[in-house]
Amino acid sequence: MPIPFFFAVLENGLPEWWPEWARDPWTVFQVAATAGFLYVLKRYFSGALSLAERNMHGRVVMITGGTSGIGAIVAEQLAARGAQVILLTHLPPSNPFLADYIGELRARTNNQMIYAEQVDLASLHSVRQFATKWIDNAPPRRLDMIILCAATLTPPGKRRIETEEGIEEMWMVNYLANFHLLGILSPALRAQPFDRDVRIIMPTCSSYIKSPSLDNALIKKEWSPGKAYARSKLALMVFGQAFQKHLDAYERPDKLPMNSRVIFVDPGFSRTPGMRRWLTRGSLWGLFVYLATYLVSWFFLKSPLMGAQSILCAAMDPDLGKGQGGKLIKECIEVDFARLDVKDEVVAKKLWEASDKLIEKTEKEQAAVRVLEKKRQDEKEKEKKESEKAEEIESLVNSIKKGKEAEKKTSRRKGKKSAQ
Repeated sequence: MPIPFFFAVLENGLPEWWPEWARDPWTVFQVAATAGFLYVLKRYFSGALSLAERNMHGRVVMITGGTSGIGAIVAEQLAARGAQVILLTHLPPSNPFLADYIGELRARTNNQMIYAEQVDLASLHSVRQFATKWIDNAPPRRLDMIILCAATLTPPGKRRIETEEGIEEMWMVNYLANFHLLGILSPALRAQPFDRDVRIIMPTCSSYIKSPSLDNALIKKEWSPGKAYARSKLALMVFGQAFQKHLDAYERPDKLPMNSRVIFVDPGFSRTPGMRRWLTRGSLWGLFVYLATYLVSWFFLKSPLMGAQSILCAAMDPDLGKGQGGKLIKECIEVDFARLDVKDEVVAKKLWEASDKLIEKTEKEQAAVRVLEKKRQDEKEKEKKESEKAEEIESLVNSIKKGKEAEKKTSRRKGKKSAQ
């Protein structure tokens, strides 16, 4: 049909129903140029597409934050390539919503090797429970990759939030939980055979550039959501560099070089739940404005799929499995760090020691709290059992009394009958 229409236009000119503005060649050129410019601009803001591919069959990948946003895309893409994916989730595997999600993910990827393990990243105790259970295995369990996609943020203008253990939420989830998890899993990473390409991928954010220094703690008076979030990302990057040196310093029993590499990734700004929470300021009015101006965010922000491309590149690019670790990937290429203190050994040592002390102090306090709580529960159970025992005795006494009364009534009736 387009070909006859084209020849008809050449012979007879444009039909009468053709819009008037479309008859002007200059107007048509302006419209086409504008559409082409917007397309190129949208393509630019969408970021680079990863072309890296890798055989993922049989590889074990552990992912935090793998049920929403960029993490969900990464988990699905790796599972579709045959990887065994272990999702570390806040919900227990028995949760019906999580079970349905994993079932659908298995069906979409045609991969049954997708599991969930419960880990609350806002709890040091929960992180330790999972990590120690993982490493308490002989022989060591296979672990090819750890992707730390989980992160949280407090919307601008909101108050400081603390976890149940008394630690600021963003510092805990974005940094300290990862520090604790990798610290315990370190023996499992170092125990992997030399022929395995082991990668620890740490997604970060360009907000680390404006982070306050890590030399001093962020006191409550100076606290703001932006500062706290940026500081947690900078701390993760400083720790990641120190963790790479920690791995490199290990002398393998086979005397071969270390095969575990830390890779940082800046996925860029994407339309993720976290970004939506930031833009809406965590309010209904903000959500209304966000929905009303959604076209703007759609145009300037990446989709989760495009945001995941740099992480997929870090996971599958064969060149990143060679040489030194500690590289930063952005738009699927290696870039330099924007701050020198990311590789500052003095800052890293101070941060590592402070983190260890905070974890030790918090775990001791929480252990004492759990002991007291268990004692209270034991006392309650004891009181409950004593109460139940007392009720049983009272019920037995009442039954005996009723039996004796019944016997007296029976004997009286018999006496009256004999008297008659």
